[in-house]
Amino acid sequence: MAQNDLSPAEIAEVTIKNGIKKSENSTANLLILSILAGVFIAFAAEGSNMAAFNLFADANTYGLGKALAGGIFGTGLMLVLIAGAELFTGDTLLMAGVLDKKIKLSAMLRVWGIVYIGNFLGSVLIAFMMNQSGLFSSGANMLGAMTIKIAVYKVNLTFAQAFFLGIMCNWLVCLAVWMAYGAKDIAGKILAVFFPIWLFITSGFEHSVANMYYIPAGIMAKSNQAMAEAAAQMGISAEKLSHLNWGTFVTKNLIPVTLGNIIGGGVFVAAVYWYVYVRNAKKPV
Repeated sequence: MAQNDLSPAEIAEVTIKNGIKKSENSTANLLILSILAGVFIAFAAEGSNMAAFNLFADANTYGLGKALAGGIFGTGLMLVLIAGAELFTGDTLLMAGVLDKKIKLSAMLRVWGIVYIGNFLGSVLIAFMMNQSGLFSSGANMLGAMTIKIAVYKVNLTFAQAFFLGIMCNWLVCLAVWMAYGAKDIAGKILAVFFPIWLFITSGFEHSVANMYYIPAGIMAKSNQAMAEAAAQMGISAEKLSHLNWGTFVTKNLIPVTLGNIIGGGVFVAAVYWYVYVRNAKKPV
């Protein structure tokens, strides 16, 4: 019977080959695929919030809410890897190809830049559509209120907190991608993704692309008076609400989380496994 998975050393080689293909893809293709990834991750974010917002509201069930949300959120990465899309956090694995001198640093940065922009566009599109759909009024406006509360929390993290939460997040996300590369069938890829993503969401780590949905969604929701009042009942003061804006989204969350995500995936997964499995591997003559 044929082996249904790859060894870690084989996964390292596949990761580098996939990175080369990504670096050679056209700008148009990368942008389209990255918009799709932003959409897929935003769908996962809004769906997990819908399932768990009542549990989030109670300190006694908060952990259960995170676990429930985590069980749903992995669908986003499954769509990225199986349907086909380009996700910035997963593309930090291109670092392995750069270290192996098969991808130029400039080529990696080009992919990262295009994909980051596309992910943002896709995520904000779903945040806008959710806001226009009326779904944030679910549960007597409590979904909208919880959307605001989550966004407020994220823009009130310190730089260090957001940075380290970003590292731990993408360490797990890139391990999920890494293991999915090692699976030879769809069932294996789904299982490889499900558990690390479940763990990252349950833990409460910070994902830059997911936050491209969570925080803009909260900014949009706070413009609704009924939702803002419901958020106030959850303890969100007027001062904290005013602190939730596009500027704090970028400076207080997106920048430190993105830097952390790069370290988590690019260093603790790509660089570490390149060093162990590829650096001293015997090259064919």
